[in-house]
Amino acid sequence: MSFSTRLRYRASSLIRYNLSLPITTNVRVSKYPSGLSQFRLLCIAPSLSTRVGPVKGGGGSSAEEKIVPTEIHKEAHDSYMAYAMSVLLGRAIPDVRDGLKPVHRRILFAMHELGISSRNPHKKCARVVGEVLGKFHPHGDNAVYNALVRMAQDFSMRYPLIQGHGNFGSVDADPPAAMRYTECRLEGICLVHGVKPSEVKAEVKSLESTNCAADLRLHTGMHKCALIWCLYFTPEFFKKNVFLKIFTVTVLILQALTEAMLLSDLEQNTVDFEPNFDNSLKEPSVLPAKLPVLLLNGSSGIAVGMATNIPPHNLGELVDALNVLINNPEVTLQELLEYMPGPDFPTGGIITSATGILKAYQTGRGCVIVRGKTDIEVVDSKTKRFAIIIKEVPYQTNKSTLVEKIAELMENKILEGVSDIRDESDRTGMRIVLELKKGSDPSIALENLYRLTALQSSFSCNMVSIIDGQPKLMGLKELLQAFLDFRCSVIERRAKFKLSQAQERKHIVEGIIVGLKNVDGVIDILSKSSSNIITSAALRNAYNLSETQADALLGLTLRRLTLNESKKYMDEARLLTEEIYAQCWNILFSTPDEIDVTSNDERPQLSGSLWEISNFQKCGGTIGKSVGMM
Repeated sequence: MSFSTRLRYRASSLIRYNLSLPITTNVRVSKYPSGLSQFRLLCIAPSLSTRVGPVKGGGGSSAEEKIVPTEIHKEAHDSYMAYAMSVLLGRAIPDVRDGLKPVHRRILFAMHELGISSRNPHKKCARVVGEVLGKFHPHGDNAVYNALVRMAQDFSMRYPLIQGHGNFGSVDADPPAAMRYTECRLEGICLVHGVKPSEVKAEVKSLESTNCAADLRLHTGMHKCALIWCLYFTPEFFKKNVFLKIFTVTVLILQALTEAMLLSDLEQNTVDFEPNFDNSLKEPSVLPAKLPVLLLNGSSGIAVGMATNIPPHNLGELVDALNVLINNPEVTLQELLEYMPGPDFPTGGIITSATGILKAYQTGRGCVIVRGKTDIEVVDSKTKRFAIIIKEVPYQTNKSTLVEKIAELMENKILEGVSDIRDESDRTGMRIVLELKKGSDPSIALENLYRLTALQSSFSCNMVSIIDGQPKLMGLKELLQAFLDFRCSVIERRAKFKLSQAQERKHIVEGIIVGLKNVDGVIDILSKSSSNIITSAALRNAYNLSETQADALLGLTLRRLTLNESKKYMDEARLLTEEIYAQCWNILFSTPDEIDVTSNDERPQLSGSLWEISNFQKCGGTIGKSVGMM
C-alpha cells in the first residue's frame, strides 16, 4: 500500500469516527472541500486519537475499543528510524571488529557448526543455505546464496573465505549455477610470495612422484588444502632443481584462512552469543577475528541514508601496519603508509595517483583512480604494427562489457587506430588483444582507451562501519585501532576462560592427589558405604574435599591407583600451576599497552615476510614519502 493511499485511508477513518479536534482560528479551510479541510486540521493538530481496533476479552465478550493517542509525524519518524537502524545494523553495514555483515557471519558460523571445514569434503550449497535460513537468517534464499557465492569468488574478494566447487560466476558477470549444483567448504589458501595454490599442488604432486619424498614433511592428520608444509632442502634436493623455478624461500605456509583467522577461538568464550530470530538457538554477535577482515577483503553496501565502500588490501602490508601500530600507538599516517601504501584489488590494476588514497585514509572518504594493466607487443616489426594486451582490468569491471564497449567505439569510428579486438582469456589468466592499424601510435590509442572506456575507472572510498552499535566514518588508523582494541578484549576473555578451566582442573587434580595419598582410607570408606551419596559425603568429611573433588575421586578406576599414575597427577598439578601464573595471570593483570594482539604461536602465521606479493602497483614513488609534498 503506498504512502498516499495510507493517508487517504487514515483520513477517511478519522472523518467517519467524527473525532473531536482542537480548532485553531488561524487556519482557513473555506476554499477546500469539507473532507479535505477536516483532514488538514487532523494533520496540524497537536495530538489526535487513532482507532487501533477492538480488544476481545476472555469468554468471547467484546471489551471496549482501545484508543491510543499519537501524532502522525512522530509515528512516521519513530517507525522509519527503527527501520533504518535495522537495515544499518542487520544487513548493509559491516562490523569493524570482524569485518562481516550478519549474513556472512551466519553463513560461516553455520558451515562451522556443520563441520564443512577445509579438511572435509565439499557439501551442497543448498544444504548450507537451508541451514542458514532455518536457524539464523530468516530472509530470502537468493540473498543468502548470493552472499555465499561472493565469498567464494577470487575476483570479488582479495582472500576468499569459502572454497567453491562448480560454477560460481566469472569476471564477465556470468551468473553462478543454481545452489543445488554447486558445492562449498571453508577456504584453505596458499599465502607465499604470490604463488597460487594450483601451482603449489602441481609442484607437490610432481615432487611426490620423484625420489625426493623424504624432503617433504607434511603435518599429519590434515587435508592437503589446509596443512602447513615445511620444505627441508638438502644438497641433493637442490641438485635436482625441483621447486627452484617457483620458490625462493625454504618455508612454505599453506593455512586454512577462514578457520584459523575467524573461527578458531569461538568455543573459548571470546565473544558474546545472542538468541537467533526464534530464540531457539544461540549465534555469535561477532566472530573472534585475528585479522582486520574489513580492510583485508573490503566491503560494500547501501543502507538507509548512508552507504559503505571499503577497498581490499594486501595481507602482508596490513599485518606490517598492525605491527607498527602495536609497537608505536602514536604512529602517524605517513609512517603507516610506508608499510601499507594503498589498496590491493583482487583483479590487479595500477593506481595512478596517491592523492585519493591519502584523503581516504585521512578522512574515510576519497576517490582512487585505477587503470587496467596493459602491455605493448610488436605484431609485425617490418610494418611497425603493434598490439595492446590488456592483462588486468580495474576492480568490479565487467570484462565482457568492456570488450563490447571497445568494439562499439571501433564500429562508430570514435576509437581510431584499432583494427581488431580479440578476447583470448582462458583459465590461465586474462588476455584481451587489440591490434592497431599500421602506423598507429600505441600510447595515443591507450590514452583513448583510458578516456573512453572502463579501462580506467574510479573507486570511491567511503569507509563506514559499525562501531559500538553505531555507524561511523573512520580513517585508516582509527579502523586499525578499533580492531586492536577488539583483539585485546578477545585475548583477555580467552585468557580468563583458560584460567577458569585451569583452576577447575587443578582443583580436581588436587582432590585426586589427596585421595591417592590416603588410598587405604578411601578404600575403607568405600567398603563401608552403602551408596554413592553416602560415600561422597564421607570422603568430604574425612579429607576436607569439595563435592566436585569427591565425585572425581569416586570416578577413578583401579588402574589409576598405581604409583606411576600418582606421579602423573603430581606433574599435571605442577604444569597447571605454571599455566595459571605464567600464561593467564600475566595477561590479565598487565596494562593494556602490554597485551600482545597475537600470541607467540600466532606470530609466524602473521609474519609479513611470508605472505604473497601485492597485486597493487602505483605510478611513481612511495606514497609515504610523497605525503609531505601534497
